[in-house]
Amino acid sequence: MSLEQDVAAARRAVDALEQACGPLTRRFGDTVDSRRLKIDVARLRDDLNLLCGSARGVEVVGTRAYDPVMWDDGYDGEVSTPGRSLR
Repeated sequence: MSLEQDVAAARRAVDALEQACGPLTRRFGDTVDSRRLKIDVARLRDDLNLLCGSARGVEVVGTRAYDPVMWDDGYDGEVSTPGRSLR
């Protein structure tokens, strides 16, 4: 399967899990465990989005996808340090 097909299958699985957990969370009401289950499902969705790059841009180099942060050196030349001046 292609990456797009794998991502789509994973998203469908998370959707199905959310639908399956819905009746349980309604049955148990607003309990700690019920809230945790909802949060866990939402976290799965968020993690999938982060992994697959839909939450931020992903550059493709060769056959692998890399997060743009990987190419960042962490230095912002526009920001000056207190007590120092740009020359």
